[in-house]
Amino acid sequence: MRIRSLLVLTASGLAALLVVLNWRIFAGLAKLNLLLTSAEVPVGVVMLLLFAVGLLVLWNTLGRWQGTLLQEFRRQAKELQAQRLLAESAEASRFTELGALVREEIAKLRTELQETEHSIAATLGEMDDRLRKS
Repeated sequence: MRIRSLLVLTASGLAALLVVLNWRIFAGLAKLNLLLTSAEVPVGVVMLLLFAVGLLVLWNTLGRWQGTLLQEFRRQAKELQAQRLLAESAEASRFTELGALVREEIAKLRTELQETEHSIAATLGEMDDRLRKS
């Protein structure tokens, strides 16, 4: 459990304990002015209701905020995946181009080697003919 969750649970438990221990005071009637009318209600119950409404508003706000963050994270993850695929395909095409270039260079070297081989063979043939003639 995270430390924040543990802190919230501890604070909630202490608040509940405070209410239970002081219930007689919370349940005491008091005159409450509601602008157009007034009523005698337990002050503690009104405070608890206001606290509960505040908590609901907070939870709703946090839920929306978390939902927005999750949507943003998902969008960014999709963008990252698209960029990763693009980079992988670019890398694969570079490897393909490099392979084609290497094959092309090897073919050129083979051609040059064959030409050199033929030239050496011709030169050796000429030298052999000269030796036989002399």
